[in-house]
Amino acid sequence: MIIPRSGIGLDVHAYAPEDHPRPLWLGGLLWPGERGLAGHSDGDPVAHAAADALFSAAGLGDLGTHFGTDRPEFAGAAGTTLLAEAARIVRAAGFEIGNIAVQFVANRPKFGPRREESQQVLSDAADAPVSVTATTSDHLGFTGRGEGISAVATALVYPRPHLPIS
Repeated sequence: MIIPRSGIGLDVHAYAPEDHPRPLWLGGLLWPGERGLAGHSDGDPVAHAAADALFSAAGLGDLGTHFGTDRPEFAGAAGTTLLAEAARIVRAAGFEIGNIAVQFVANRPKFGPRREESQQVLSDAADAPVSVTATTSDHLGFTGRGEGISAVATALVYPRPHLPIS
């Protein structure tokens, strides 16, 4: 019997200082005209939470374990690159990916018009279905005050069946 495993990922990024602007990468997409997020890589909390959920489900540590700030080769890396690498690591450990679901909390950008595009980009990176939803926090907390964006993700993985040796 194959028993699936679930995992949770959480990622939070503050907006970059106005005197050091960065582009906004969110859900694997560039959002022109929007204030970007601070971070070691591109600061995409949606892609990062998705990767973290995969690691959690497979019991393989977390985002910092694999792509931490002590790894200069990941400075400025695209969130989709990190998600693709996370999926590769999880599969190399003997798991298949069922799906990933992510919800982010922010006042902007308006996500609905680009939801399908984001889901396709993230699904392509993970080579598995990724769904993304967005919400606000009704002006409460740091996301409500417009100080940053948070994202939470769940992932479902399952052990790859071992084939008998013949």
